[in-house]
Amino acid sequence: MKKLIKNGTLFLNHTFTQQDLLIEDDKIKAIGIDLADEFSDIDLIIDAEGLIVTPGLVDVHVHYREPGFEYKETIKTGSLAAAHGGFTTVGAMPNLDPVPDTVAHFEEIKRRNKKDGQVHIQQYAAITKDRTSEELVDFEGLKKAGAFAFTNDGSGIQTAGTMYLAMKEAARVKLPLVSHVEDNSLLFGGVMNEGVRAKNLGLPGIMGIVESSQLARDLMLAQKTGVHYHMCHVSTKESVELIRIAKGHGINVTCEVSPHHLLLTDSDIHMDNGNYKMNPPLRTEDDRLALIEGLLDGTIDMIATDHAPHSEEEKQGSMIDAAFGITGSETAFSLLYTKMVKTGILTLTQLIILMSENPAKTFNLESGLLEPGMMADISLFDISHEQTIRESDYISKGKNTSFTGQKIYGTTIVTMVSGEIKYDNRKVE
Repeated sequence: MKKLIKNGTLFLNHTFTQQDLLIEDDKIKAIGIDLADEFSDIDLIIDAEGLIVTPGLVDVHVHYREPGFEYKETIKTGSLAAAHGGFTTVGAMPNLDPVPDTVAHFEEIKRRNKKDGQVHIQQYAAITKDRTSEELVDFEGLKKAGAFAFTNDGSGIQTAGTMYLAMKEAARVKLPLVSHVEDNSLLFGGVMNEGVRAKNLGLPGIMGIVESSQLARDLMLAQKTGVHYHMCHVSTKESVELIRIAKGHGINVTCEVSPHHLLLTDSDIHMDNGNYKMNPPLRTEDDRLALIEGLLDGTIDMIATDHAPHSEEEKQGSMIDAAFGITGSETAFSLLYTKMVKTGILTLTQLIILMSENPAKTFNLESGLLEPGMMADISLFDISHEQTIRESDYISKGKNTSFTGQKIYGTTIVTMVSGEIKYDNRKVE
């Protein structure tokens, strides 16, 4: 089947150009001018006038909750939400029940992903049994089963020896080790960033050294083992500086930042509201500015949502009792375009690279570019018209975000995965 995207502004070779894009079956067939005159038997024409046409976005950090916690999210609802946000490839985290810590458990989750996934789902395997123990998984067996990386996301690895041995195994099988960096001994029951706002709200705080102290340990272990070490959701200025120094010393470290840490701080928390409880917590303005600086100078490699859906009941009431997490798949691009591109902090080129090409390159995924022969993973965005983020528009089961009601540009119009339309918001005349 042939599909033609015409009249759009394509993101090609880090520039924007007015060209057509032809898709045949699941691949990009051709890019050029007036392709309808060159190719016959086109089955579907998508008029992208006024829209930008980009590689499908890549999000290496999502939580789909299935199996075990389907009341929060399912593979189908989560992946449809990703398509709604313009994402065509995601990395699904392993905090599930059962945990993908054995080949059998992993293969069952992989089967579910293939059956119900609406986008390409790359599945993480756990680093240790049950995701919180000190017993390492079968790294080689899980790689053969299809794991694209290893992580205990949601739990930091507390023992240096366990992390060292895990890094050696990940390096041996040549896959990234992805770390949720958190020293539990320094948490002291905290629920938001330690600071003036936490004190005013009477809430226990989470110190920045919960993150940065364990990161410093891990970077030294990564240097020793040579592993590709990737840090999830960097949130503090100290962590950014540690990664900057480590890269300067040739340590194979990459990292991601989440949209909420780029856009919000603890000063935005005006009341004890569970929707503002996330891990790591919203930090200070100094931390936020350091994250932006890290994006601009290349210290931070990519943006990832940490899409973490919960039920309404789990986010009600005080932050003391609420679950950690915020959704992000459906709002990330539009929020970042509105608040960082339109304000001149990032260019549109930088944003697209950070959300497509860079994560694909970092994790060796065949996506992130528009080129003939590549898989037809393509997103069309409207950056010209203002819209409002409405809860009724969410496809995810999780509505736990403080961004509902925001005015934004950059809404998704069409998302194509392997040449198939998975999200379509075109107006029918």
